[in-house]
Amino acid sequence: MDDLDSGRLVWQRSSHCADNTCVEVAWIDDHVLVRDSKDQSGRVLKLSRREWAAFISGIRDGEFEAP
Repeated sequence: MDDLDSGRLVWQRSSHCADNTCVEVAWIDDHVLVRDSKDQSGRVLKLSRREWAAFISGIRDGEFEAP
């Protein structure tokens, strides 16, 4: 993804991430990029803002809770 090399990304992680095993997010144009904080040169997931909002809503609603 060319945008990752542009130098204009600011990656952020939650303040609740104590042991460096979190995801990081960056916003670029109308997309949210998500990567593994342990593998910063690895793959990046690119979501539209609508997809990101649905994902966050799912987290808040407990859709991803382990059985």
